[in-house]
Amino acid sequence: MLCLCVIWGFQQVAMKAVAGDVAPVMQLAIRFAIAAVFYGAWVLWREGPATFLDGTMRSGLAIGALFTLEFLLVGEALSHTTAAHAVVFLYTSPIFTALGVQFLPDERLRPTQWVGIGTAFVGIVIAFVGPGDRPAVEWLIGDALALLAGATWGLTNVVLRRGRIGGASTAKTVFYQVALAAPLLYGYAAATGQTAVEWTWPALASLMFQTFVIAIASYLVWFWLLRHYLTSRLMLMTLLTPLFGVLFGALILNDPINPPFAVGALLVLSGILVVNGQLLRQRVG
Repeated sequence: MLCLCVIWGFQQVAMKAVAGDVAPVMQLAIRFAIAAVFYGAWVLWREGPATFLDGTMRSGLAIGALFTLEFLLVGEALSHTTAAHAVVFLYTSPIFTALGVQFLPDERLRPTQWVGIGTAFVGIVIAFVGPGDRPAVEWLIGDALALLAGATWGLTNVVLRRGRIGGASTAKTVFYQVALAAPLLYGYAAATGQTAVEWTWPALASLMFQTFVIAIASYLVWFWLLRHYLTSRLMLMTLLTPLFGVLFGALILNDPINPPFAVGALLVLSGILVVNGQLLRQRVG
């Protein structure tokens, strides 16, 4: 699980590093297209041609659309802000998941969770507009896009918990997401003139890493871990991912980490820890 956190924390850095050769949105379209072929073949082999007639299509397309929007926002965020900022704001998703389930009849937020959400909100405000060296307008736009991506990811989790897709196999769930994301992201890249690809060795290495290590291998390992270990421990360990993202961004891309952002990021992670821990205790209870 620690290795997965390191890998996931590095993915935004890998995308940002070769953004001059391949636009981030185009990188995502390529990696998801290859992943869609892999997961499509996997699902057909395991479940047969009638696999998509089980009633999961509607909610599957819904999470596919949200998944596409999430990564579209991530891709555009990386064009405006640093990888360190993008990964921290993206991983605010548990906060938005908690807010989303608040409107479901059988789930309500507890006082402790509201404290966590309040802490995270203060952290977001400080990271955006705290005292000291304030980021440029373009950074603010990128940070806002990354935060919206986190909100979209959180809404996706709510759909997964309530839609019929929640009972589908993990491979099918991932297939719905990557199969819809690949053509839609490519269409967006084409419409905005971001399809140009310069096949440099760094670009090839980054795309191979994103496709085979992130979109295929890491997802398979994650699903295996979920079947063999306590979900609560795994979910809490994922909070290390943005810390690794910030570290890699600073070491590899020289992303500046100013004091307001550092303080804000720690408050955001603390709030997520409180909310995540409470959600997991509710689930175990």
